[in-house]
Amino acid sequence: MNDTDRRGAIQRMDNIAVVVDDLAAAKAFFAELGMELEGEATVEGSAVDRLVGLEGVVSDIAMMRTPDGHGRLELTRYRAPATPDGGRPAPPNALGAHRVMFAVSDIDDILDRLRPHGAELLGEVVQYENSYRLAYLRGPAGIIVALAEQTA
Repeated sequence: MNDTDRRGAIQRMDNIAVVVDDLAAAKAFFAELGMELEGEATVEGSAVDRLVGLEGVVSDIAMMRTPDGHGRLELTRYRAPATPDGGRPAPPNALGAHRVMFAVSDIDDILDRLRPHGAELLGEVVQYENSYRLAYLRGPAGIIVALAEQTA
């Protein structure tokens, strides 16, 4: 047995959390993308405050699941405390995580369905070499949602 066998190890990536200002709209957006609502809850109390390092946390969460059951996105709307900086979305080159990518079967169809939910392309749909059509778009609360359609 080597040292890595005795240490804790990652079992899987459980979920990515996205803070949104309109939970209902975010759920509708990701449902239109093809995700399924797994569950909803309101979380608050001293354990939550200590966990996230904020005081007086009250947040509503909705867990969305990919159709294959392996990926999950936690949509979080903080009722308290107030969101700093008015909640302005970060530009694509800002430090930190703010993009989530989905493999899709038809980018054009997905874009057509997401536009009524506020989706806006950041640039263009591009063909990357001979392998993928790719698109970056703004989703709920300014998160960048990337779509990848395999072409080869």
